[in-house]
Amino acid sequence: MSISSSVASAAIQAVPKAKTRNAALDRTRTFLTLVVLLHHAVIPYTYYGHTDPKSWIGFDCVVLATDSFFMAMFFFLSGLFVWPSLARKSPQVFLRDRLLRLGLPFAIAALTIIPIAYYAIELRQHPDVSFAAFWWKTVTVGPWPSGPIWFVWVLLAFDLTASLLYRLSSRLLDPINRMSLRGYDRPAEFYLFLVAVTALLYVPARVYFGPSKWFEFGPFSVQASRVLLYAAYFFIGAGVGAAHFNRGILSADGRLAKSGWGWVIATLVPYCLMWVLIYIKRGILGNPPVLPHWYEASYGVFFVAFSAAILFAILAFFLRFRQSGWSILDPMQNDAYGMFLVHYPIVLWLQYWLFDFDVPAIVKAAVAFVLTVALSWAVTAALRRIPGATHVL
Repeated sequence: MSISSSVASAAIQAVPKAKTRNAALDRTRTFLTLVVLLHHAVIPYTYYGHTDPKSWIGFDCVVLATDSFFMAMFFFLSGLFVWPSLARKSPQVFLRDRLLRLGLPFAIAALTIIPIAYYAIELRQHPDVSFAAFWWKTVTVGPWPSGPIWFVWVLLAFDLTASLLYRLSSRLLDPINRMSLRGYDRPAEFYLFLVAVTALLYVPARVYFGPSKWFEFGPFSVQASRVLLYAAYFFIGAGVGAAHFNRGILSADGRLAKSGWGWVIATLVPYCLMWVLIYIKRGILGNPPVLPHWYEASYGVFFVAFSAAILFAILAFFLRFRQSGWSILDPMQNDAYGMFLVHYPIVLWLQYWLFDFDVPAIVKAAVAFVLTVALSWAVTAALRRIPGATHVL
């Protein structure tokens, strides 16, 4: 299982209500949700590992890029508002809100949305199996895949951990916050800090576990090599948002918001180096099932460098150009979390329906993406009309 099949939008945790909202971060969140939907829409049509008769190498470029950053960025954005929320709420209220916002959707999705999604895959292999039989086997015998909702329970675990740490010391993240304040003028320093921390946590885990191992217990799953990487992004995000948000690295008038093409170049260099390693693996090493430690370590370094750079590039774009006025992303903003939760069965069933059509991979992916966006948006809008649903969605 890859991270792609297994994602987003808290930043999937909602931004706390306030007198004014940060338009740049709201639009970043919504943009990343669309990236999730695009990621899942194109996976079957990649050249390597495709599950559809049609494929295109360009989709491998898309999947490599998205898989290498968007989950880490979701955790970073999710962490931004945790510390102020903990300062504002009692532990009991914070726990109640997180269970309502994250725990309840995870439980419902694990029992309904995820089995419906994977039933489309099951029918390809066993056309005669009934949904009832498939559902019962999934929840009693397994495997019980979590699909993208693994993100929700891991985020809940990080939130609860943050709550405990806050009670120990509300100033625990002050060093990260000071780094953020310095990042107002020197974002490159914060970038190097982010790369150093995440490399320290991710590279040894990737060497030890490899890139494909998942910790799994029923619907609770997380990628073994990345769980500490995600924790780092979450708590670094929490440190950035702990205090003086408007004077830190994400300030609307800071150096990052005024950046030009530098972050794009910083993104392209490690991305191209990852492709060099992929060529070495397939063309020189013969794509072995177990890769040398030097390979995994090198890939891990390029991975974290790319992930941090593209996070900065995307934030710089939205901070610079999307602070005010109207954006095409705005109408979708309130539905982004719901779209993340409900999109997976929609995209898998669309791909099931498209499987036998003799059309190019680009056409299939485009149809899957556009219809997934439209249908998941419509379903979320309908669900939010249910009394009380807006407290969750």
